[in-house]
Amino acid sequence: QVRLVESGGGLVQPGGSLRLSCEASGRAFTTYATGWFRQAPGKEREFVAAIIWSGDITYYADSLKGRFTISRDNAKNTLYLRINSLKFEDTAVYVCAKGFDVSWYGTDYWGQGTQVTVSS
Repeated sequence: QVRLVESGGGLVQPGGSLRLSCEASGRAFTTYATGWFRQAPGKEREFVAAIIWSGDITYYADSLKGRFTISRDNAKNTLYLRINSLKFEDTAVYVCAKGFDVSWYGTDYWGQGTQVTVSS
């Protein structure tokens, strides 16, 4: 069983930055890739970014490249998502996910999410 706990969300003004964290437990962190998704009110869940077990390869949604940076610290069992130049449309619940294994081709566990609200 894997447990994923997100943190770092909050209320931020447009143009601001946030770093979200996802702490994992229950299975060796280096045995799986991880990713971030988000779900805005009234919309479907959307892929944001993913990173393989070693951190050497990352993937981003085409529409979000440039402002989002995914990273992981295997020594701390933690996944991160840095968001710069926040926009109103970034308002969503951000959820981290565990991949099936060391590569990224699907997910099998999800966290509960952390709310990010961009408002002036």
